[in-house]
Amino acid sequence: MFHFGNPGRDVANLTVDDVLAPNRQAEIATVATSLERFRPTRVGVEWPAAKATRDYAAYHAGTLPPSRDEVTQLAFRVAKARGIAQVDGLDVAVGLPFGPAMAYAKDHGQTALIDQITKFGNAAVAAQAHALATRGIAAVLRLLNDPVNGNGHHLYRELLKAGDGDTQPGVDVFVAWQRRNALTCAKLLQTARPGDRMMVFYGAGHLPLLRQCVAETPGYVLVDTMAYLPPR
Repeated sequence: MFHFGNPGRDVANLTVDDVLAPNRQAEIATVATSLERFRPTRVGVEWPAAKATRDYAAYHAGTLPPSRDEVTQLAFRVAKARGIAQVDGLDVAVGLPFGPAMAYAKDHGQTALIDQITKFGNAAVAAQAHALATRGIAAVLRLLNDPVNGNGHHLYRELLKAGDGDTQPGVDVFVAWQRRNALTCAKLLQTARPGDRMMVFYGAGHLPLLRQCVAETPGYVLVDTMAYLPPR
């Protein structure tokens, strides 16, 4: 997923026009209808469990105020259409200590590392912006879910270069990132039951690690989202 409501929380942020506008609502409805073909029995989202439970209950009852958030706009829409009683919040709060890693790189002649990370982030956002402007929301989702394009996860490996000897601030960021994704996957595995068809709506940067976790866990089958997104 990408952020529909422009919260500005990422290293590089895509600017999204108003998804409550009629044209974007039509696009979202098309995406939701296409995703429903998976016939999910559970929906997991990048929200804390309590918020997901509370807001989905209000959404289901028709009392939730209008929201541009991608969870409300797409995940809740799919869940309600499929008659799912509760949406599972899988997010876990884990701080990522980017500051010390970036400061170390700056203070130790590694500005090229910062430039590389910035360059990658800007290029990724530019590609998403072009897809959104020319082909719409579904095109951005296809871009983010296509493993060939990459999706930002490798910047955490780039940060492993920030450090030396016993001082490893880049490793601290990498380990925190790995921990957040491992905790998310643990909640996913603990939530799903035999026979469930679980659809998970999460930020694109998490995709490689969550895919790996599900694919490598015995008893689970990873289904590629690309097969259920609207065709080009």
